[in-house]
Amino acid sequence: MSKRLDYTQIAPAGVKALGGVYGYVTQSGLSPVLVDLVYLRVSQINNCAYCLDMHTRDLLKQGVKVEKLALVQAWKEAGNLFDARERAAFAWAESVTLVAQTGVPDAAYEAARAVFDERELVDLTIAISLMNTYNRMAISFRNTPHAALEH
Repeated sequence: MSKRLDYTQIAPAGVKALGGVYGYVTQSGLSPVLVDLVYLRVSQINNCAYCLDMHTRDLLKQGVKVEKLALVQAWKEAGNLFDARERAAFAWAESVTLVAQTGVPDAAYEAARAVFDERELVDLTIAISLMNTYNRMAISFRNTPHAALEH
């Protein structure tokens, strides 16, 4: 699969605007590991190879063990490997990412609110929405994962 176009060159102001949102998320107060785990889970749902590669590498650099990364997709069956905030963030990320199917029901909201305060939940939702945008850009224009470039 080859890259269709380089959107960073074609629409640099748009990419910069997305970068501004990314910068907001990084200073939001949410744990960087939590945010990257959510980015990884959203990218798994959307099958974004480029983003899966990037966020896996980022999490490894942050010291997250491979064993934990391997079970992100099956987090519900992973026992206590993921803490309460991580599990709540994954559940919220799945509901928000799959909004057309889920409608983000009240039960999902109440579960997320049991773990995150209002500001954290808004910031988490911004992060989820941003990763969905990045996934759609990377998939639509066929960004090549770094792992594929190394071979």
